[in-house]
Amino acid sequence: MAIKEHKNEEEISVLRDDLILLETYVQDLYSFFPLAFFLVSPQGIILEANPALKELTGYETNEIIGCLIDKFFGEREAKNLSGETLEKGFVKNKEVLLIAKDKKKIPASISTQTRKSNEGEIVGFFVGVFDLSKAKETEKELKESQLALLNMLEDAERAKTKEERAKKAISNILEDIEREQKKTDFIVSHFTDGILLFDEKKILQLINPQAQKIFNIKPEEVLERSIVWLSKFLPLSPLIKFLGAGEIQGFFRKEFYLSKPAKKILEVTTILLKEFGGEGWMVVLHDITREKEIEKMKTEFVSIAAHQLRTPLSAIKWTIRMLLDGDIGELKPEQKDLLEKSYKSNERMISLINDLLNVTRIEEGRYLYRLTPANVEDLTQLIINSYKELAARMGIKLEFKRPEKKLPKIKIDIDKIKIVIQNLLENAIRYTPKGGKVNVSLKYAKKEIEILVEDTGIGIPKDQQERVFSKFFRGANVLRMETEGSGLGLFIAKNITEAHDGRLWFESTENRGTTFHLVIPVKEEFTEFLKEF
Repeated sequence: MAIKEHKNEEEISVLRDDLILLETYVQDLYSFFPLAFFLVSPQGIILEANPALKELTGYETNEIIGCLIDKFFGEREAKNLSGETLEKGFVKNKEVLLIAKDKKKIPASISTQTRKSNEGEIVGFFVGVFDLSKAKETEKELKESQLALLNMLEDAERAKTKEERAKKAISNILEDIEREQKKTDFIVSHFTDGILLFDEKKILQLINPQAQKIFNIKPEEVLERSIVWLSKFLPLSPLIKFLGAGEIQGFFRKEFYLSKPAKKILEVTTILLKEFGGEGWMVVLHDITREKEIEKMKTEFVSIAAHQLRTPLSAIKWTIRMLLDGDIGELKPEQKDLLEKSYKSNERMISLINDLLNVTRIEEGRYLYRLTPANVEDLTQLIINSYKELAARMGIKLEFKRPEKKLPKIKIDIDKIKIVIQNLLENAIRYTPKGGKVNVSLKYAKKEIEILVEDTGIGIPKDQQERVFSKFFRGANVLRMETEGSGLGLFIAKNITEAHDGRLWFESTENRGTTFHLVIPVKEEFTEFLKEF
């Protein structure tokens, strides 16, 4: 009898160790799994959340834990979600708008599952969140994975209580362990993104079916192979070189263009598992080919619409100009005033159309440059002269500080660089209150010419500075001051600058002013070429 009890004790000890390993494995999976989820009390208070929710919403973990789910769904939607979950026990694939920290509303699919105590009492529920904004086409498959994960979370939570009943339920624990393994295998196998898993020695330990399909390879060809070996294996070598060959970065997310076996655009994400208590790296491959095609269609539509609008707007412009010039007869003062306003509005529309066309050319890679030798000092002086009248009319002191030494000529697209300087100078003048100053200066150092545009204007709010060079952005303080403008000027200026291998950045303090830095490199080979003449 004592021998039998001792044997049972040994079995229970082994099972307890297996359970601890299972819990650790599940916890690691919680931490780095890309699907966002969190644990909620019956009262709607968030008790736990994984890192994916933090990345999706922009909130820090300490800003999530202890808050009501109203933070993410709004009071009414949160009440409906909690009520339906507690009444039915679950909610499957409900589409809602998730409210992020920056108040942006993200389309998402929500699934929930109640948690119960040993006595069958509801002690809360899980909430799984799938971001629909970039992956509508994979919705069906990922919903299945999402529900499988929720089931796994529920089972894992239940598994924590089984240690107390181990003596009476040894066979049940074995079945649960086997079931958990099958569910994990199911998630990895049916996940719509490709997954590669490297251990701490950079040996490939896992490649899921989707990754096999992307590269048209079989697992036995690559598993247990080092990353150095894989860099020479033709189907995978482009990806391995893209990742950095033997030096995989801890975390990054970049686009990767795959030409074989089929042309695809992949968003590659690498995750260092050490940050989540594991070892090695996980590489996630998300196919964004369709999204890029839709983006291209959108760009083409904007281009066609802009071209179609520009022709009638030009005709309206010249018709109004003829009326204002008296070519068809004299106008009354009130008639002329009305036409002047119409002419200015039409000009703004033409300017917006031109900006839209420039944006589409940039996105399509057709914003070509005609590089010619130019004197930046003379070009800057010419632009400043054209804005002196505007500055005087607005009560702004405009100054140009010339460099002490003569600057070398540089090879640029004069028309495009002119657009950049005009944009910076016009913004500085228009967003500086009456009595303020705008200073323009030139510097030459380290084979670079730097143009500085400083103002004492309204500045850019700190919380909005990261978006300054994005399309259609206009600061909140700018909108209060002046409603005109497309928000495309700095986006275009940034792309023009980078096409010249230059840099464009700024420093700004709200209500104190802004300084923009435009830096253009002086190419050595071009300087040597000029010396011959």
